[in-house]
Amino acid sequence: MAVKLVTDSTSDIDRQTQRKLGITVIPLTIHFPDESFIDGEVPLDHFYAKLEASPVIPTSSQPSAGDIQVVFERLVAKGHHILAIFLSSKISGTYESALTARQMVLEKYPQAKIEVLDSLNTVMALGYPVIETAKAALAGTSLSELTEQATCLLNRIRFYFIPHSLEHLRKGGRIGSAAALIGSVLDLKPVLYYADGLTAVAKKVRSMRGAIQHMLGIMEADYKAHGLEAVIVQHINNRPKAEKVAQFIRDKYTLTPPIVPVGPIVGLHAGPGTIGIAYCLARLG
Repeated sequence: MAVKLVTDSTSDIDRQTQRKLGITVIPLTIHFPDESFIDGEVPLDHFYAKLEASPVIPTSSQPSAGDIQVVFERLVAKGHHILAIFLSSKISGTYESALTARQMVLEKYPQAKIEVLDSLNTVMALGYPVIETAKAALAGTSLSELTEQATCLLNRIRFYFIPHSLEHLRKGGRIGSAAALIGSVLDLKPVLYYADGLTAVAKKVRSMRGAIQHMLGIMEADYKAHGLEAVIVQHINNRPKAEKVAQFIRDKYTLTPPIVPVGPIVGLHAGPGTIGIAYCLARLG
């Protein structure tokens, strides 16, 4: 009997890692006016080209409780315990769907062991804790210990990002407390982050270069106070800028950050040109 990790497609975990660590990823769905497709089934280049050409911002939809129930039941029927970690409940109903699915499975399999966590985050700020917890699961760690470990990782993870424009966030209704930036200040390059599961503003900067410097300065302050366990550089159709940020981090710290593209669900809200970093503190306090 093993513990299996389940998450959603906004975690940006690549398929090779999914297979290697036995992680099950439940996809969300993207809807353009003329086409809908499942996250992960369309190349990112195709999606972002379509996004830039589309006159309207596409929408996304969460997996249903029934979709998640099918996944949970398949794993439980094989004798596995489940630790499921999903994107922030403040920006998606996926977590609530998972709680409903858990209850439905427990009614059929009363002895099943299923834990469901709300990451209050997304992209690799969700993906990294899932990956690290899945590694521990392969080593035979118990469900209770894995749940504690995942919770600790989620508390230590940080995600900052800089959209090229706020237009996608505004149109998509996912701007959270950053709404104060809308209007006469759309020319700003704000450094955004997730605060209690919603997008918030860390700093308003007049240039992308200045915004990146401020974002890296925030990480430097965290490094001095808490140490760094890992850093991941993320981008949306902005690989050259991501490589420069990754090189800076390699030169300054004893870390080699992977560069991970942001998937369609978060990408349609943040928009092309976005650059960000997800990093995990070595400790709290």
